[in-house]
Amino acid sequence: MRILVTNDDGIHGKGLVALEEIARVLSDDIWVVAPDEERSGAGHSLTIANPIRYRRIEDRRFEVSGTPTDCVIMAVRKIMPGMPDIVLSGVNRGQNIADDVTYSGTIAAAMEGTALGIPSIAFSQVGGYHDNAETFAVARKHGPAVAKKLVGMQFGPGVLINVNFPDC
Repeated sequence: MRILVTNDDGIHGKGLVALEEIARVLSDDIWVVAPDEERSGAGHSLTIANPIRYRRIEDRRFEVSGTPTDCVIMAVRKIMPGMPDIVLSGVNRGQNIADDVTYSGTIAAAMEGTALGIPSIAFSQVGGYHDNAETFAVARKHGPAVAKKLVGMQFGPGVLINVNFPDC
């Protein structure tokens, strides 16, 4: 299974490392394509006025000078050798629930994957109460089992899954 891993916190985000660990439970064919810097709150925006550039950091790991949506498009259209079987976005620093999902770059990356016909899951870690936002302890502990279960499900067209891990 080929997996595209992305986020909105940037290529050096701690949540991205946690999501890579979760993805490795599912497959060895992991491609990481993430923004070159923090893009939280970007929503489902595209970069239009400026050129979008990508840079190979190492094998199957790239940074993109654009939004999370740009990252998914660049991964699928330019970087990856074929379509991914699934898009995993996150692990976001903080929850993505209610009206806030419309602002989330984490959700937007999953939305773009879904729009391209790729099953997509967004992961977020609620944070602040027990200082798990930076360690992503709950996502690391429960993420692999949740991801395995969700990957085995049929989402249907136009459906993305939004997973929020509690801070406990």
